[in-house]
Amino acid sequence: MPYFLGIDVGTTKIAAVIVDSTNGRTVAAASASSLGRLLSPEGWSEWDADRAIQQAFEVAGEAIRGAGAGEIAGIGVTGQMHGTVLVGEDLAALTPFIGWQDRRGNAPLGEYPSAVAAMRALAGPWEGRRTGCRFATGYLGTTLFWLARSGLLPGRSATAAFLPDYLVARLRGAPPVTDPTNAASSGLLDVVERRWDEELLGLLDLPRAVLPEVRPTGTIVGTLGSKAATMLGLSPGVPTLNALGDNQASFFGSVGDLGGDVLINVGTGGQISAAAPAYVSPGALETRPFLGELNLLVGAGHVGGTAYALLRDFVREIGREVSGVVESENLYPLLDRLAAGVPSGADGLRCDPRFAGTRVDPGQRGSLIGLTLQNFTLGHLARALLEGVATTFRDLYREMIAAGVTPRGRLIGSGNGIRRNPLLAEILSETFGVPLVTPVHTEEAARGAALLAAVGTGGISSLAEAGRLIAYGVGR
Repeated sequence: MPYFLGIDVGTTKIAAVIVDSTNGRTVAAASASSLGRLLSPEGWSEWDADRAIQQAFEVAGEAIRGAGAGEIAGIGVTGQMHGTVLVGEDLAALTPFIGWQDRRGNAPLGEYPSAVAAMRALAGPWEGRRTGCRFATGYLGTTLFWLARSGLLPGRSATAAFLPDYLVARLRGAPPVTDPTNAASSGLLDVVERRWDEELLGLLDLPRAVLPEVRPTGTIVGTLGSKAATMLGLSPGVPTLNALGDNQASFFGSVGDLGGDVLINVGTGGQISAAAPAYVSPGALETRPFLGELNLLVGAGHVGGTAYALLRDFVREIGREVSGVVESENLYPLLDRLAAGVPSGADGLRCDPRFAGTRVDPGQRGSLIGLTLQNFTLGHLARALLEGVATTFRDLYREMIAAGVTPRGRLIGSGNGIRRNPLLAEILSETFGVPLVTPVHTEEAARGAALLAAVGTGGISSLAEAGRLIAYGVGR
């Protein structure tokens, strides 16, 4: 029976799954916390790229061994978007992997207050014109600009690769290529034409030669090379697809009906995503390339696990400073229980959880409104914060509808912020007025990569057929 391997490589975790294309069953899975964070100046986010690739091989090998004797008929890859590593002709990393959390793009650069400010001054109205996302520190475009202006960009033989593209290059033993889903996360791709924006590159004085070739998402770009095959315990020649972005992979691995579902993912941050046929001019939303001619309309931000963790840490600090209590248990169940005891609406207390700003407006700040003698309790604070998270997603969804997306009849919930918090799932369903379900499988991004490999190699007949293989738990 044909099995398909999906690998998700990131800086938090690396995961691999083996999916049976005949029934959608996850045959084997493996994961590990990412290693290789490098010591670097404050505000920088640098990783040992070669160590990350080695670890991806180890995790994938574990999953392959767990699957037993099944034939691996194709390999799909996904992983962290936005960051970059410069790769030489011999496929050795010339720089560390610089991740999306890197902040050097916000530091002063020459006469400009930041690299991002310099890019905006040079690009003018061209920024975000049809690039899907705006300039931001940690994105590939901003990192390349900073390296170039700092005299640190390697020579002409270097290729700027996204981390999952680097993994595909090492699997194939061939130079990195990319796809529109990853390339768009750089801020340098014309997402309408699905090509690098040459005019924008000229305005920023960035060399086109440093950027990889863009091939359509889901393309077989080569086969497994002999060196990589030995490391994985497979035979050479397995069809290997180009990588796709983790947001798109997670969507494809979670959403059964591309035209009828909307996905909310809550982890450290949060995203709401819906498939759309047309490009939408940037605002609070991003238009990201998806599969074929489809786009993915995405509202992304810091509302999610980070916001709830802020309240948890506040409670922990009170216990430590006031009572000398060193918390040894997970406080989230306590917050969830207290919030569940508060009625919907939190007795008038409202929370805007955008404490860390938004991608469109980094200066945006959160707030608490409507405090009274009755609702100034920990339970009300927790309930209001969770309702604020749900309201923020609902407002982004309303922007999608205003932009022409047809209303959706079902919410798909993914990420640990939803899986581990049934109350948040309940609040989301109530706020949107539609049922919410969660996939029974985890590792949605790796699974999405495996399913796309099955479609790309003919193991599954169509994208719609792949969606029918996704099973869900009890709805809310």
